[in-house]
Amino acid sequence: MTSYLTTHNQYLNQIAYRELGTENAGLPLVMLTHLSATLDEWDPLFIDQLAAKNHLVVVDLPGVGASSGQVPLTIEAMADQAVKFIKLRGFKKINLLGLSMGGMIAQAVAEQAPQLVERLILVGTGPRGGKGIDRVSLVTFTAMLKAFFKRTDPKRYIFYPHDQRGAKEAERVLSRLRQRTPDFADQKITIASFRRQLRAIKKWGTAPADNLSRITMPTLIINGDNDTMIPTSNSYQMHELIKNSELLIFPNAGHGSIFQYAIPAAEKISSFLIMPSRAVL
Repeated sequence: MTSYLTTHNQYLNQIAYRELGTENAGLPLVMLTHLSATLDEWDPLFIDQLAAKNHLVVVDLPGVGASSGQVPLTIEAMADQAVKFIKLRGFKKINLLGLSMGGMIAQAVAEQAPQLVERLILVGTGPRGGKGIDRVSLVTFTAMLKAFFKRTDPKRYIFYPHDQRGAKEAERVLSRLRQRTPDFADQKITIASFRRQLRAIKKWGTAPADNLSRITMPTLIINGDNDTMIPTSNSYQMHELIKNSELLIFPNAGHGSIFQYAIPAAEKISSFLIMPSRAVL
């Protein structure tokens, strides 16, 4: 099986994406990533574990990484971009995973095109008007400043607990990300695109609270027990509001729980995707 570390970008109408596990049966799992991230920010161990059992499609939406175009100023417009890419790729039905900002986009996709999404996976994210989402810019810049003085990657403080154990977990994941060579690298996100993403998240966070009633497909919600970027309380709230949902909280983990627990997270996601549907209560 091809490793994610040696998977090149493909392009469809100047949209960059990577595809793995095409030999696996079942619906494709389309994956949307977090604020400021490109295709290179997915943990290769997590992706390889998922690709062993699933057909994966990870994508840079327009204006991100090597994709042309412009980042919209709303999450809903980003969702429209995602729907257009999915249809352009020729998929009639997909499973959908969104991490952090990607989870916000995934919620909007599930609302805009429910017929397109069979199963939904929301990781380290929150609903419109969710607790603390309007503070993402402040949390992000605080982490970036701390990382600058500590001479480390901001993801160390954004994604992982701030104690010594968290430092070790962060280094394990970051060392895996550093294994990708320039020959297989994506382009970095621009500062302009990053700022537009922050504005979109701010609008999502200050919008009226969403009751999530339009999300009816089977949904798996994942987070760490101490997410300081998108407070973990949002995950509990989404689980209460989405009737056909399951909640998985990893201990001693934060925003990057699926990378910190790469193997068990991938195993849980794979089992969720083949689990028989249960009726909505």
